[in-house]
Amino acid sequence: MTIRVLIADDQTLVRSGFRMILRAEPGIDVVGEAADGAEAVTLARELDPDVVLMDVRMPNVDGIEATRRITSRGEHAPRVLVLTTFDLDDYVYEALRAGASGFLLKDAPEEQLVSGIRIVAGGASLFAPAVTRRLIERFADAAPAPPPAALRELTPRELEVLHLVARGLSNAEIAAELVLSEHTAKTHVAHILDKLDLRDRVQAVVLAYESGIARARR
Repeated sequence: MTIRVLIADDQTLVRSGFRMILRAEPGIDVVGEAADGAEAVTLARELDPDVVLMDVRMPNVDGIEATRRITSRGEHAPRVLVLTTFDLDDYVYEALRAGASGFLLKDAPEEQLVSGIRIVAGGASLFAPAVTRRLIERFADAAPAPPPAALRELTPRELEVLHLVARGLSNAEIAAELVLSEHTAKTHVAHILDKLDLRDRVQAVVLAYESGIARARR
């Protein structure tokens, strides 16, 4: 299946560079380009891409608000892959809260960009566990929000798994920690996402820190 990609960046040269890289890749089709967030929202609706490469800092409507509008379509929304200049850009956390599925550095190697698009298009999140943990802990200093009522639907085992997800553990690491099969760990994570109405494990990590279920290590 061909992955349909929309590129959103206010710099023409950046868009051209991404387009050249991706057009050389089998199974990836660049279906459009947007110069700001408002145009990205419009084209995402009209072109129905699988993945939107979203720059955060753009004029008019920025990448965070554009991400929020695009992902508000729910399960049928495109996956958003945020592009940033710095690996811990202050805007990245807000983009995650808005529904982004991961982030890439703009100067990442070509193969990382291509593999990142394939990973996100496949329904996964583009974060190494250590990066997820480091990113969330940096922005977890605010007073926790009240835990969502849906947390009461989680079983004790699922709460335990959520704690481990918040620590940045992969399914394989969770399985080893709890002496489970990797398939069982994956099933627990899927149930957690379903019960909490979350798109992916990155949003689960954000929720865990923001609600005080997990605490940043000092």
